[in-house]
Amino acid sequence: MNKMRKIKGGVCAAEGFVAGATGCGIKNGKVTRDDLAILFSGVPAVAAATFTTNRVKAAPVRISAEHMRAGRARAVVLNSGNANACTGPHGLADARAMASATAKALGLKSSLVLVCSTGRIGVPMPMPAILKGIPSVKLNRSGGTPAARAIMTSDTFAKEIALEVTTHDGHFRIGGMAKGAGMIDPNMATMLCVVTTDAIVAGPALRGTLRESVADSFNRITIDGDMSTNDTVILLANGASGILPSPKIFRHALDVVTRALARMIVEDGEGVSRFVEVEVRRAASLPEARRAAEAIANSTLVKCAWAGGDPNWGRLLDAVGYSGVKMDEDKTDIFYDELPVAMGGVVAKTPVKKLRQIAAKKAFRVTVDLKVGKASYVVWTTDLTEEYVRLNLGE
Repeated sequence: MNKMRKIKGGVCAAEGFVAGATGCGIKNGKVTRDDLAILFSGVPAVAAATFTTNRVKAAPVRISAEHMRAGRARAVVLNSGNANACTGPHGLADARAMASATAKALGLKSSLVLVCSTGRIGVPMPMPAILKGIPSVKLNRSGGTPAARAIMTSDTFAKEIALEVTTHDGHFRIGGMAKGAGMIDPNMATMLCVVTTDAIVAGPALRGTLRESVADSFNRITIDGDMSTNDTVILLANGASGILPSPKIFRHALDVVTRALARMIVEDGEGVSRFVEVEVRRAASLPEARRAAEAIANSTLVKCAWAGGDPNWGRLLDAVGYSGVKMDEDKTDIFYDELPVAMGGVVAKTPVKKLRQIAAKKAFRVTVDLKVGKASYVVWTTDLTEEYVRLNLGE
């Protein structure tokens, strides 16, 4: 029987992985916290990655995508405080320099190093400080949490998780870290994520499994409808456990990790006071179910209502209507935590007081049943508060 349990260690829980962090003062020249992290596999690893679909791609995304062509990687260097996006040829040179410096410090080829950056867009990287900081990073098995903290921007807590999965042959481990709190929208969100495992997984299977897992986790979250230039999810499998899990077992473990990290990102959204799961049921097709759910989740009016604890079903129905999906308002039902708020497109008999109690909770579920097909889709989202506006006024 297969068993799964949560363990400590984050990205360093799996055998063969070490990490560390240091402070370089990347954002403003003052070293007040760690803002540079390195993850390293002591043995060769198969690699898979997904990147932002934004046409404007940051330099580290371009360099990492280039290095990923071989399907192998041994290290990832990550920084917060500067996105190295919209920085032209100099930005590309800086991302390459980060990979080269990390490779030199670890005795690797630079093509085996991936680069991730997050922070302000359009600002040149302070390369002297970064190149000085890279060789000073001390790597060890307890470096997972420091690394997760170093990549935080507006995040309020380090996002990490690790699992040990026991099979009939033994056990393997899988763990990850992520950052993200604002500019979050599917395909993917403004986020960085690195997942590591000591399971044996072949390259094609690793790439396919990651792609599917991202589709069911990071591509189902939205906070503000803005897509980033830097989004990256990396998965490294070094096989150090000697365990070759079945595709089903590995996919399940990976899903637990990616969904947990995705949920942490939404719960830590900038200025967030509500976590809302939006489900559209019985749509005409999966793309239409997704379009309707995302229309609700990204509606400013809907989000403001949630911020006020108002179960305003009219705004939900309106969002579905302008999403352009096939629907009949006279057949549409809407629920808050399974309590009907509208049935057949008109107000239900549920007392408003009960619905307001649900909408005032820190987490609740909204369901829209279109009754025109068989497809369903779920999105995780948040409300929109004054604090979000304050945090995004700029500096």
